[in-house]
Formats: sequence, C-alpha cells, structure tokens
Amino acid sequence: MRILHTMLRTGDLQRSIDFYTQVLGMRLLRQKDYPDGEFTLAFIGYGDESDNTVIELTYNWGVDTYEMGSAYGHIAIEVDDVYKATDDIRTRGGKILRDAGPMNAGTTIIAFVEDPDGYPIELIGKKSH
Repeated sequence: MRILHTMLRTGDLQRSIDFYTQVLGMRLLRQKDYPDGEFTLAFIGYGDESDNTVIELTYNWGVDTYEMGSAYGHIAIEVDDVYKATDDIRTRGGKILRDAGPMNAGTTIIAFVEDPDGYPIELIGKKSH
C-alpha cells in the first residue's frame, strides 16, 4: 500500500495550478473535466504519480470559496534549504505565514507558506542521515 494523493478543493483552478507550478515548482501531471459531475480534477506534483504522492486539485464548477474548518492541518514539503526556499517563494509572489527558523521547542528548521485558497504548507529542512 502507499498514499496516492491528497485532495484539496480550490475556488480558482488555474490560480492554484499557477501557484503550485510557478511558486512551488511542481508540474501539472494531468487535468480532466467531468461535465456530468460539474467538476474538474488536476493532479500536480514533483514527480510521476507511479512513484510519488501528488496533490489532486478539485474545482467544483461555480464554487469559488470554501470554509477551511478546524480539523485541517497542513501539507509538508521537504526542501534542501528552508531559508532559500522561503526567499524564493516570496520572490515568486507566495505568501509567507511563518519565516524560516527553528520549530517551537526543537531544532528542525521550518517555515509555513499559504496557497491561494488558504491551505498552509510547511517547508521542512532536509535532514542529513
């Protein structure tokens, strides 16, 4: 077994695709409209779905906002250098929620950014093993 994808609902599909591809450096892997269900799915990620976990962006036609809810946490992405990644994301127009630095009560370097629909994304520095 393996995790295939995480689904996020988006109020503006192209805006979200642009954020994940242009700001976070992912690739649009596939996209399909479902007219009978009035929704579109787009799959994005850093590598092919056969070997990587990806994000499914779901756009329900005519719905432009969602309530985040209190149970949702965040998506985490490992990066080589959190400070550089945060600077790069800021330069590309990304919203920084928490600048790079040690996590609370720990030493792991983290930062948080926000996607266009308000979903938090944690950047975690790559650990040397």
